[in-house]
Amino acid sequence: MKYKLLLIAVFFISIFFISCEEEDDQVYSPRPRGYCRIDFPEKNYRIYDSICPYEFEIPTYAHIEQDRHSGADPCWLNLEFPKFNATIHLSYKDVNNDLAQHLENSHYFANKHQVKATGLDEVVILKDSTKVYGLLFDIGGNTASTLQFYLTDSAKHFLRGALYFNSVPNIDSLKIVVDFIREDVLHMINTTHWKNN
Repeated sequence: MKYKLLLIAVFFISIFFISCEEEDDQVYSPRPRGYCRIDFPEKNYRIYDSICPYEFEIPTYAHIEQDRHSGADPCWLNLEFPKFNATIHLSYKDVNNDLAQHLENSHYFANKHQVKATGLDEVVILKDSTKVYGLLFDIGGNTASTLQFYLTDSAKHFLRGALYFNSVPNIDSLKIVVDFIREDVLHMINTTHWKNN
């Protein structure tokens, strides 16, 4: 019995001394989650021209593919960024007294992401010299599409674009890539020209 009491006393005394810390003891905490380093290519552009009634400059590190979904029109394209696993889906429509419907659809698709968005900023695009007008939607938060836009001449042409990543949305890791591609989208918008205008 004395042996058991002695063992219990030693056990509790040991626990007491082990649990006491000095003020100089180092406190360890887990490292914050890190993300892979991304090396961005140098910004260079080339003209994309096709049978479609528009042309613009695209980055040399991206390429255009035809949209292969059923119901896609011939001038619906995908601007692929393979290094970033990202795609800008471009859809073109002729305007036949239905511009209001195209505008409404563009606002609907951008606002659809409001459920997960932390904000939605609209940047107006006005280029009278080339008759390119539109809106750029910057959608904040962990949304499927963080950047959308539409361009029109208000009479014949309507072009809509939406940036998507082929990954789970995580703005913490994607923010720098979105900012990088946003510059390319702005360059594309600034170099857009309508054909036969």
